Amino acid sequence: MPATSKATPRHFIDLADLDAATLRRIVDMAHAMKKAGKRPPAALKPAAIEDSILVMIFEKPSTRTRVSFDVAMRQLGGQTIGLNNTDTQLGRGEPLSDTAKVLSRYADAMMLRVNEHKTLTELAEHASIPVINGLSDLSHPCQIIADLMTFEESRGAIKGATVAWAGDGNNVAASWIHAAVLLDFKLRLACPPQLNPNRNVMAWAQKAGGKIELTDDANVAVKGADCVVTDTWVSMGDQDAPKRKQLLGPYAVDDALMKRAKNDAIFMHCLPAYRGHEVSASVIDGAQSVVWDEAENRLHAQKAILAWCLGVN
Repeated sequence: MPATSKATPRHFIDLADLDAATLRRIVDMAHAMKKAGKRPPAALKPAAIEDSILVMIFEKPSTRTRVSFDVAMRQLGGQTIGLNNTDTQLGRGEPLSDTAKVLSRYADAMMLRVNEHKTLTELAEHASIPVINGLSDLSHPCQIIADLMTFEESRGAIKGATVAWAGDGNNVAASWIHAAVLLDFKLRLACPPQLNPNRNVMAWAQKAGGKIELTDDANVAVKGADCVVTDTWVSMGDQDAPKRKQLLGPYAVDDALMKRAKNDAIFMHCLPAYRGHEVSASVIDGAQSVVWDEAENRLHAQKAILAWCLGVN
């Protein structure tokens, strides 16, 4: 049955909305979910998740987010309903507040992959069930739970480590910034000035005392790093692909750039990847790459997020 509690729902919109202890708890839960396998024990999930319903709405196409949330909910004992934007009245101009109130009567949680971040915040304002950010133009917090998991599987606790980002200061970079502040690790971002991270996110990190460094030189950012991360140069909805590729050319992660990181540094990419553009085939398919573990960990991260949203303390 849909949730009827009047308690304030646990939304998962941005990592910056969480405190450090809560983020740490979700990452630890993700590790535990992976260790438990396809049928997590009762200790890892609230009874309320049994037979619960997750509505998934996609304004953008999706592979990993769609499948990982679907499988995660099934493995936790719940069910999913997947909708594209054209399947709902949102595509015809129904107020977000109305959609939020109606879905709150039908389901136990909703996950959305949206174009504009304000869609999520407005839905969360009016929903009485958890709203989960499956991706927006501002941030991608679900991806970072998986990335934090992947780092710790390969290199141990992330606190005090150095992560380097090379490329567009996009939504994934924003969530890395949030995580770096909360979990106390150093993040160096190398971006062309035209594609620097969101100013408000950077201001938040500075105010919070985060160890965030911004440069336009990928060699500087990657030097001595424990982990090197990049993302596609042209995301869905980006305009002027030729110009973006020209700007981002110097930030491609190849063997020469990886050699500037620590000898045992790992490489991550949230996928989809385009070999010969943001990353060379020799890096993404090489021994330092953990992208397939990272992709698998989206499943375990989603289970942890769902369990937290639906009531695990």
